[in-house]
Amino acid sequence: MIGDQNNESDHSKSNEGKRNSDFIHAVGEEQISSIGRGLCVLLGISVEDTQKDVDYMVRKILNLRLFEDENGRAWSRSVMDRELEVLCVSQFTLQCILKGNKPDFHSAMPAELAQPFYNNMLKQLREAYKAELIKDGQFGAKMQVLIQNDGPVTIQLESPAGPTDPKLLSKQEKQQQRKEKTRSKGPSESSREKAALRSKADPSASSGAEGDVSSEREP
Repeated sequence: MIGDQNNESDHSKSNEGKRNSDFIHAVGEEQISSIGRGLCVLLGISVEDTQKDVDYMVRKILNLRLFEDENGRAWSRSVMDRELEVLCVSQFTLQCILKGNKPDFHSAMPAELAQPFYNNMLKQLREAYKAELIKDGQFGAKMQVLIQNDGPVTIQLESPAGPTDPKLLSKQEKQQQRKEKTRSKGPSESSREKAALRSKADPSASSGAEGDVSSEREP
């Protein structure tokens, strides 16, 4: 999931945000939504996104410290700290992959799946924050989005991706199994193995039991 966050002075690639001072969201001549000071979040949903991606993006959108505090110190307060507004706009073009000079959007989640996914994210944002401060546009509509970006400040967020290739998954599982085996070994056994490795690496080295640390012998 990719998201852009735009800071207005008035986010499973997935979510971008911009800090803006004024934001109007319109379809044709009809105004659909608007906010004052806060964040405009442009959200690109991937075919691979899951609930974990939603949880990550919701947490980051609400807690990123993109605003100044009461003393004017920058990067000190989040949108929740300042009780500012958030406007979310679904934007599948964030999942663009260029094939030569032509954009390809096959990595974006299909609209029939993306809409309930997007609505679920809005629901979580409203539950985690103040519902009346979370605004959104019209899913799937052709819109004119007017953004007054303060700074300008634009932050790109991308939810952490897990491996989807079976080979990568198998490799990850084997690494995890090795870690678990290492943890299960007792400290004494681990110490003996390390000592044995040192002995094999330098067979002529003294154990130091009698204080002799030199490998040289007098004739």
